Amino acid sequence: MRPTRSPRRAVPVKRTVIAVSVAAAALLTASACSSSGGGKAPDNAAPGFTFASGTATPGMVPDGSGPTGMPGMSMPSTSAAAAAPAGPNAVNIDNFAFGPSSLTVKTGTTVTWTNKDEEPHTVVANDGSFRSPTLGTGATYTFTFTKAGSFAYVCSIHPFMHATVVVTQ
Repeated sequence: MRPTRSPRRAVPVKRTVIAVSVAAAALLTASACSSSGGGKAPDNAAPGFTFASGTATPGMVPDGSGPTGMPGMSMPSTSAAAAAPAGPNAVNIDNFAFGPSSLTVKTGTTVTWTNKDEEPHTVVANDGSFRSPTLGTGATYTFTFTKAGSFAYVCSIHPFMHATVVVTQ
């Protein structure tokens, strides 16, 4: 014969978990509502951070006049024009621009492009008649124009850079 066991009473685990969860939620809600302000944030409250410059935007001066740059470094000029070319049939690439933006030469003239910028550039004709390799700082590219016409070109790396060579008879 088997011994009989007395029935155990099952612990209501589900009810205990629910009760603890409700109590925790009530405690968190109560602690979020402080005695100063009654739990309501002011209408003008916004998260923020102020940098050492005294502004919310790093690099900006407190009067809002623009970036201050980094100590010991100069800001690039705001002019979009390239420096004057070295010769009559020369084009400088500087400050992300070709200079001059329009050059007129006679048929048979060789034009030299010089990259004076710190970034690489290319010289690519819109009609495919000439294409330079990528030009690093100080590199040059030459092309001899053998027929008359207007030759628009761009930097394929920076397509906003564009200029024209006009070739006359």
